Amino acid sequence: MSIPRAEYPRPQWVRDAWVNLNGPWQFAFDFGCTGRDREMTASGNFDKEIIVPFCPETPLSGIEYKDFMPAIWYRRTVTIPAEWAGQRVLIRFGAVDYDTEVWVNGNSAGTHRGGYCSFSLDITAYLQAGENVITVCAEDDTRSSLQPTGKQSGQYGSHGCHYTRTTGIWQTVWLEAVPQVYLGRPKMTPDLENGIVYIDAPIVGVADGLELQVVAVLEGKNVGQVTANASGHHFLAALPISDVQPWSPESPTLYDLTFTLSDAKGTIDVVTSYIGLRSLAWDGPALLLNGKPVFQRLILDQGFYPDGLYTAPNDAELRGDIERSQAMGFNGARLHQKVFEERFLYWADKLGYLVWGEMADWGLDLFRPETLDRFLTEWRTIVARDYNHPAIVGWCPFNERGSDGRTGVVNQVYHITKQMDNTRPVLDTSGYLHDGDTDVYDSHDYDQNPESFTERHAAFANGGKPFINNPGRDAAYQGQPYFVSEYGGIWWNPNQQDDKAWGYGDRPKNLEDFFARFKGLTEALLQHPRMCGLCYTQLTDVEQEVNGLYTYDRKPKFDAAIIKAIMSQKAAIEE
Repeated sequence: MSIPRAEYPRPQWVRDAWVNLNGPWQFAFDFGCTGRDREMTASGNFDKEIIVPFCPETPLSGIEYKDFMPAIWYRRTVTIPAEWAGQRVLIRFGAVDYDTEVWVNGNSAGTHRGGYCSFSLDITAYLQAGENVITVCAEDDTRSSLQPTGKQSGQYGSHGCHYTRTTGIWQTVWLEAVPQVYLGRPKMTPDLENGIVYIDAPIVGVADGLELQVVAVLEGKNVGQVTANASGHHFLAALPISDVQPWSPESPTLYDLTFTLSDAKGTIDVVTSYIGLRSLAWDGPALLLNGKPVFQRLILDQGFYPDGLYTAPNDAELRGDIERSQAMGFNGARLHQKVFEERFLYWADKLGYLVWGEMADWGLDLFRPETLDRFLTEWRTIVARDYNHPAIVGWCPFNERGSDGRTGVVNQVYHITKQMDNTRPVLDTSGYLHDGDTDVYDSHDYDQNPESFTERHAAFANGGKPFINNPGRDAAYQGQPYFVSEYGGIWWNPNQQDDKAWGYGDRPKNLEDFFARFKGLTEALLQHPRMCGLCYTQLTDVEQEVNGLYTYDRKPKFDAAIIKAIMSQKAAIEE
């Protein structure tokens, strides 16, 4: 069979020497979490087969088991390419939910905790000539309140805005060959005004006399080059760009980069990447992109697929969701309660799509002190992984935290996020409760009546205070950019045959009624002189939640041209 999700999983940091491990793996349930005692790492009974990277709850996995799975096991045999001799071999996982341990030929190669961040293990010491057996155990306790679960249901079935769970491997697994001394993934910060990309590239391993060369190319033309010597375990370099073309939704210009690591004997490591030059500012009523106000016409995207849940069935569907959004006039998305895979961010960079990176924080009890350590360990890894993507225009670590957020944790995470990335605005928590400092202020408003919806935000338009979700507990508004980061959610499923499906408010009587409501709500925000954006709920239906502009299987519910004409109107803040 062909390899599912065969495309390169990390397009912003590419090496040629890699092997995709997606496809059939042996599989076993471990309902008692006794697999180690039963020696599953050595000769255990794997009585099923699963198709990686699809989780066992999905049709595409071949398992499609929907009940809780406290632990599951994977096993497969691999042969290391002969040309990799003398190099380190890393096994990389896009994401595994939640606690993972990996064995190679019966030897534990390492563990990882976190269901949404990528990780790798150096397995070189455990490899042997010929065939090698890789075994993976994933433990997942959605109901523990100790781990982020996003919209995964804590009940047996889906309900409300909670959907089918994802257990175990749900992104690509692959092997990568690297030199004994190699480049770690750099942190790249664009300086649009001065035409410079600042680079901090870590070195993995120890060697003397190392040199890094970085070359930038635009449309086949060399437009920048810099050479740097190692400074401790890093290279620090400023890459000048001679042909400065800003990245924007209208013109998503990307520069191809080649990183070459050398010593006195010659080239050691070569990696390709890319970068977009753009600036962000948020010191007034609007978000400024490249110095100009940009009204954020965002869609709420939860990243679920009917046959793959968290995992898109193919790369075309990742791109397709962006194109479906753009076809209806949106220029970006809130990536909601899920950390999206890097291939999605690659397409956002390529297609000029503004996105807010969000953590899947639901499921965490913030009053339990041990959850902060778990949350921050994972969140910091995510911010570091995705820092270089020009499409990301903001971070949002929490969503709809109410009284459980009034612990100082939300404000603490805001400041830690700012320490990691001061180039982007940070929204401390989207909707319900702002706990202290935040670069952007927002609210969630699902009023379905355009007249009362408009009136609710009229005082702010006239110089007064904005609508907030918790007037008695929210931190005071201090003049930050403000937007309604969830609205609409209009219930539209005229062929509904059961009473499980839902949307916000009463269902419109007909299409004319839907468009009138959509137009009235949207224009109230577009025409608001102090509104920096909007976020409509949502791109697609998800299981029983039927308020998408597309069905769950990505069929349009409405004439895209009508939606686009409404959404594309010039916003007051763009005047």
